[in-house]
Amino acid sequence: MTPHSAAATGDLSQTDADREPTFKRKAASMVMLTEQYAYVIGGGPDRDTIDLAVVTTDTGRVAAHMVGSSDGDGYARMLAWANLHAPGARVWALEGTGSFAAGLTTFLAETGEDVVEVVAAKRKRGAKNDRIDAVKAARHAMACEHQATPRQRGLREALRTVLTTRHAVLVSRTKAINELKSLIVVAPEHLRARLRHRSLLKQLAVVQDMQAPAGASTEHRISVFTLSSIAARIRFLSEQVSQLDQELSLLLKDHPAGPALLAEPGVGPVVAAQLLISWSHPGRVRSEAAFATLAGAAPLEASSGQHTRHRLNRSGDRNLNRALHTVAVTLMRCHPETREYEAVRAARGKSHRDIRRSLKRALARRLYRRIEAAFRRANHPTSP
Repeated sequence: MTPHSAAATGDLSQTDADREPTFKRKAASMVMLTEQYAYVIGGGPDRDTIDLAVVTTDTGRVAAHMVGSSDGDGYARMLAWANLHAPGARVWALEGTGSFAAGLTTFLAETGEDVVEVVAAKRKRGAKNDRIDAVKAARHAMACEHQATPRQRGLREALRTVLTTRHAVLVSRTKAINELKSLIVVAPEHLRARLRHRSLLKQLAVVQDMQAPAGASTEHRISVFTLSSIAARIRFLSEQVSQLDQELSLLLKDHPAGPALLAEPGVGPVVAAQLLISWSHPGRVRSEAAFATLAGAAPLEASSGQHTRHRLNRSGDRNLNRALHTVAVTLMRCHPETREYEAVRAARGKSHRDIRRSLKRALARRLYRRIEAAFRRANHPTSP
């Protein structure tokens, strides 16, 4: 860390070695950025440029502003500008640390600068430009109690790239299959009869062997041609999915928490990858409760006056929520202990949805602890 850095990371300690590993962070008071830093540098990134604004934490005024290019030379100029206009303890509050500001975030991390991630606020009526966004990013970070560090790159980014590509390929494959089924419905009867009431694999095999005989009608020839074209696309996309699944399995083996997650009931490679992508690295998610909130699996309090109630959390990382939902549905179908739990809760009047939501909250706790425990063992192999 540079002399400008004021951040400190918390340690994890094991509290129950005999049963399920549980970790607690060192007790620390809630510290705002205004108590740690003299300057907050807000960033509003675009594809080719990044607007920066220096905001002083004591008065909240804008001390300086610049626009730099999103490249290596531009990042170096931004750092030199920050040394001139924010010479004391400083922190960078950037939007889009995983997209437009990813390069700057990596550069700053390599130079030892403190960086926090700012979620872009919903647009309201009024003026809007990149300079205003940069100032808003800085002031939003100053007002937040909990700060999120940018997501880790390296292995985590490799997992995200493979999983994102796999999803896109699956969407294309599903679309191609639907096109094939639609063409079969309207194909000439002598072709349709050979394809109806068959599985997809058998349909692909039949289409692969199809050839338009000499003297065939135009409709027959074009039907064979289009069916063969779509079938080839489906086979190609299926092969891509298979290759991506293999790569995903290899990446999970290299991840400290990958094998531990794959050993959990109902957790497969895709779910394990999503859990690790959302969790990112030690310290980003401060507790199991924060992990559940990130997943949208923790109910939100909506009390007022004498009424105490909670409502569903429909925000958060919906991909992480979907991963927990997949595990919950799988366990409720074929895991004996979970089915017994479901029966007990149902006897108490709980609905199927209520039981599944409670299970997702419990899974968030359990899987978070598994990830944290795996990283603790990797970093401290001699720890109990």
